[in-house]
Amino acid sequence: MRRLIHGTVLALLWLIGLFTLLQLVPYGHAHLNPPVIQEPAWDSPRTRQLAVRACFGCHSNETKWPWYADVAPMSWVVQGDVDSARTVANFSEWNRPYELASYSGLSITGGSMPPAKYRMAHPEADLTEAEQRELATGLNATLKP
Repeated sequence: MRRLIHGTVLALLWLIGLFTLLQLVPYGHAHLNPPVIQEPAWDSPRTRQLAVRACFGCHSNETKWPWYADVAPMSWVVQGDVDSARTVANFSEWNRPYELASYSGLSITGGSMPPAKYRMAHPEADLTEAEQRELATGLNATLKP
């Protein structure tokens, strides 16, 4: 029994040490939002409002970083998701082309955007079916090629 307790304590100390060392990895800890350069010419204020709710968390330079975005290894996941999303479409840097932006409405109606893990962490992004249709229609009008 004593051996089991000793082994458990050592394993716990090892995990705490590993977790502490992970915090030294800088990726995912510098959550600075670049400045907003230019937004698209929104078809309506409502489209922008829905996009802010469901998309801006990753697809803009106005990310509101949650507390767990400072704790590795979750910080790595969050930073990677935002970095990746901003390369596909960044509503704060609409001064350059985004090859896949015209598919944004389809991504909404198809259910791939916003992703389920994002909706779980950000309930405000979990749009009703009517809001999804409204956002998709607005994005199609705003981002038409």
